[in-house]
Amino acid sequence: MNDELQEVHGIIINMKNSFVTIIGGGLAGTEAAYYLAERGIPVRLYEMRNLTPSPAHHTDLLGELVCSNSLKSEQRDNACGLLKEEMRIIGSLMLEAAEHSRVPAGNALSVDRNVFAEYITHKIENHPLITVIREEVKKIDEFALTIIASGPLTSPSLTNELQLLVGQNMLSFFDASAPIVTLDSLDLNTLYWKSRYDQDSGSYLNSAMDETQYDEFYQALISAQKAPLHSFDTSYFDGCLPIEEIARRGYHTLRFGPLKPRGLRKNPEDRPFAVVQMRQDNVGATLFNIVGFQTNLTYPEQRRVFRMIPGLENAEFVRYGLMHRNSYIKAPIVLKNTLQMKKHATLLIAGQLTGVEGYVESAAMGLLAAINAKRIFLTQAPVTPPISTMIGSLVHYITNCSPDAFAPMNANFGILYGSNKNHRLEDADRAINSLKEWLDELQ
Repeated sequence: MNDELQEVHGIIINMKNSFVTIIGGGLAGTEAAYYLAERGIPVRLYEMRNLTPSPAHHTDLLGELVCSNSLKSEQRDNACGLLKEEMRIIGSLMLEAAEHSRVPAGNALSVDRNVFAEYITHKIENHPLITVIREEVKKIDEFALTIIASGPLTSPSLTNELQLLVGQNMLSFFDASAPIVTLDSLDLNTLYWKSRYDQDSGSYLNSAMDETQYDEFYQALISAQKAPLHSFDTSYFDGCLPIEEIARRGYHTLRFGPLKPRGLRKNPEDRPFAVVQMRQDNVGATLFNIVGFQTNLTYPEQRRVFRMIPGLENAEFVRYGLMHRNSYIKAPIVLKNTLQMKKHATLLIAGQLTGVEGYVESAAMGLLAAINAKRIFLTQAPVTPPISTMIGSLVHYITNCSPDAFAPMNANFGILYGSNKNHRLEDADRAINSLKEWLDELQ
């Protein structure tokens, strides 16, 4: 490339950079880096952890999962399952790592989070076209080709820089993670193995509650002491509410949510009032997370209240649940449907910063940002996937919905163009075919 500024399809690019800059080594950033490098484009990937700590991360590994270890359903008639299938076709490092580190979870794709992140870290750090730079980015060159994938825990300095660039206040909401306990501290005489509706031989540990046990647990939960949330805005995303907040919405709310007993009878004659499920969290099956128990209770209160669950009386907590701030931009105002900033077309946003919610959705935005960074790098026009695909519908939603009603969005069939709730598999087949045709056209 020439050492000068050049205009490419109306975009001014700092051509002295013969590489793409990526800020953030989470799921979106590593997906983007690997996609570009595998196609011959050099990448400089910036990640501030191990120099600057994060309030939610526990390691300095790339691609670390900070909340659940589940990547949700594998079924194609499930929106997230369809999105994963689309990402496999594009070429997803996250799903390659997930296959390497999967643990039993019925119809869901769940992983050993450490093995998963170690796999991604090894792939990225050992790729000849990727340079990993462990430092915090505080300033952004608005003319250089850059993917910003700093995630929901973007540092205050970079957040301030983004606010200046987008001309809008960043939005934020609170997210939460569930506690993890050791298997050998649980009472396996009380607990039982079963997947809901007998989906498999039984990948989940279950604790059944009768009405009295549930009542005692419920009263303790809603009266338990919460950790302070400092000065942040305390708005929650409904898809990841703390369990104590779900409980406060009504006595039976938990029984229609994370403690739903349907399909989880231990024996045919049993009728549990509520059931707590635990999902395997590592390959060795020594750690289990309590499904749906993301929380902001203080650590002592988590020990007290969650040990009221039958079978968890002596539970050993290796990680407590916690709350952390998640930030995202007002995408309908800030972003084109190519994930480029409207005011700065050499800057692309990826991951949860775009306003998608979920591991898979965030990684998918990393892939799309990489597709367009590659095209800009090669002096080609940016593109967007057809809205008949799940990835295309997702980016279309976040960039075209009403700014006043904008909130984090998961993949779902409600946003898929032409979707019919009675023909989900047909919708999935149509989406897959549309994606393949689109990728063929890009060639």
